[in-house]
Amino acid sequence: MAVPKKKTSKTKRNQRRAVWKRKAALQAQKAMSLGKSILTGRSNFVYPSDEDEEEE
Repeated sequence: MAVPKKKTSKTKRNQRRAVWKRKAALQAQKAMSLGKSILTGRSNFVYPSDEDEEEE
């Protein structure tokens, strides 16, 4: 017969959530930074423009 597993402690649960949220926050920060640099024209990021796609 199936036996229920032990309950995960609040500490472990909170630690996992903190790691997940930190990763998400870093990705959001990078995306915002990249977007701002592209809008201001100061980016070193190379991305295809419509003109490049038409030439191919």
